[in-house]
Amino acid sequence: MFLLRNNRQISPQSKGYGNSEKRVAVTIIFFVVCAWGIGFLTPFCVVAQDFSYKQGAHDKQDSLSKERIPFRVVSWNIENLFDTHHDSLKNDHEFLPDAMRHWNYSRYKKKLADIARVITAIGEWNPPALVGLCEVENDSVLRDLTRRSPLKELDYRYVMTDSPDLRGIDVALLYQRDLFKLLSSRSISIPPLKEHRPTRDLLHVSGLLLTGDTLDVFVCHLPSRSGGAKVSEPYRLHAAQILRIEADSILNARLHPQVIIMGDFNDYPTNKSIQEVLEAEAPSAANTLSPSKLYHLLARKAQSREFGSYKYRGEWGLLDHLIVSGTLLNQSGNFFTSEEKANVCLLPFLLNEDNKYGDKEPFRTYKGMKYQGGISDHLPIYTDFELSLH
Repeated sequence: MFLLRNNRQISPQSKGYGNSEKRVAVTIIFFVVCAWGIGFLTPFCVVAQDFSYKQGAHDKQDSLSKERIPFRVVSWNIENLFDTHHDSLKNDHEFLPDAMRHWNYSRYKKKLADIARVITAIGEWNPPALVGLCEVENDSVLRDLTRRSPLKELDYRYVMTDSPDLRGIDVALLYQRDLFKLLSSRSISIPPLKEHRPTRDLLHVSGLLLTGDTLDVFVCHLPSRSGGAKVSEPYRLHAAQILRIEADSILNARLHPQVIIMGDFNDYPTNKSIQEVLEAEAPSAANTLSPSKLYHLLARKAQSREFGSYKYRGEWGLLDHLIVSGTLLNQSGNFFTSEEKANVCLLPFLLNEDNKYGDKEPFRTYKGMKYQGGISDHLPIYTDFELSLH
C-alpha cells in the first residue's frame, strides 16, 4: 500500500516542540471550572459513566522502574463554532448577526469560553494531550479558542483542514507539544460521489511521542444523515473507504503502527461504515489482538441503550468514535490504552433537561432556531493512554 497525497493545504498554527510550563495554570483553571459549573464539587466522579482512570493508581513495583505520564485523547463535535464574519466563498449566512439565529459576538465569545472550560475540566489536573474537534469554521475560530479564551493558559497548538464543504466547517486537532511533536499534517479530500455536494476532508496528523515512536491520528467528520440514514449511507461508505485506504497504508508501511481514528461518523458502531468498511470491532482477548487490525474502544459499551454521545428522538446513540490499531492495545508496550479507559464525558453542565422525552440530553447551543446558550449537541468522548518512560 502507499500513502495518498494531495495538494490541499493544512493550516498549522505551530510546529514547534517546546516544553509546557502550564501545569500550575491547569490547576487554577480547574478550580475556576469547578466554581463555574452547576455546583459539582467532586470533579473526579462526574467525568465518565464508568470512570476507572486515576492518576497514580498503578502497580507500585512498576512505578519504581517506569515514569508514567498522563496522556488523554478527546474527540468532540462542538456544534457549529462559527465566527460572526461572512466568508464570501461559504454559505455561513445563518451564523451572522442579522440572520434568523442572531449569532453575535457575545454569544460567540461565550461559546469559546464554554468549550475552553469543558476541555480543561475533561483533563482534570493535566490538559488532554490531543483533542480532535469537528464543526470548526476556520483558522480564525481556532486562533480565538487557543489564544483568546481561557484555553490560552494551556498553550495548545493546532492543525486543521480547509475543506470544500459548502457551509465551511472543518475538523481540527489540538495538541500539547511537550507530549506530541508534530511531524506532518495533511488534508485528505473526499471526491464527490455522483451529484453529492462536497464534504469535509479527513485530517491525518503524524507526531512523535516521548517514547520515540510515531503516532498517526485521523480526525474525521463523515457526511451527515440529511435526507435520511439509508439514502445518505452511500456517501458515508464512500468516505469510510477512503479512510480505510489511508489507514491501511499506515498499518502496512510502519513496523510498529500506532493509529488513532476519531471523530463524528454520523453512523453507529453497528453501521456498515464501521463494521464492514473499517472492520472495527470491540477488542477481543489480548492474545488474539492483531497489530494491524482496527478496534473500537466504545463498541461494547454502546450496546447499552443508556449509553451514547448524541440523543435523537429520546434515544441515546454513539455517533462519535474512538478506534485504534491493535498495537495500541498491547499492554506490554510503552504506550497503550484499553476499552475500560474509554468513555463518554458526562460533566453536569454539558447536560440539560429533556422536556419532551424525559431524563437528560446534551445542552446544545441552539434548539431549532431558539438560542439556548448551551455548548454542543454532542458529548465529548475520551480515552486514557499509559505512556511509560523507562
